Amino acid sequence: QVQLVESGGGLVQAGGSLRLSCAASGLTFSAYTMGWFRQDPGEEREFVAATRWTDGYTYFADSVKGRFTISRDNAENTGYLQMNNLKYEDTAVYYCAATRRSTLLALTSSYEYWGSGTQVTVSS
Repeated sequence: QVQLVESGGGLVQAGGSLRLSCAASGLTFSAYTMGWFRQDPGEEREFVAATRWTDGYTYFADSVKGRFTISRDNAENTGYLQMNNLKYEDTAVYYCAATRRSTLLALTSSYEYWGSGTQVTVSS
């Protein structure tokens, strides 16, 4: 059974940093693209970042470029989202996701497996 478990969310002031983790089990983590998405209540889930399993290439939403980085430790079956210079508008539930795909990675429909999310709240 595949499980993705996020951790590291919390309350932080604007300008602060958080690092989210995504612990994966039940799959060969190194053979899966890992993505991060976020969702506000009443809004659609939006793409944040992804790291492609085939070559390690990383993608970011324009709204987080230069502030967020994505990484992975295949030996530990864990992915990370480092979030710096956080803004109020980054407040959301953050989800990690995994897929065998290497294209169309900004689409939620491209991902096979999802975690249950971790809340990030940025105070202004």
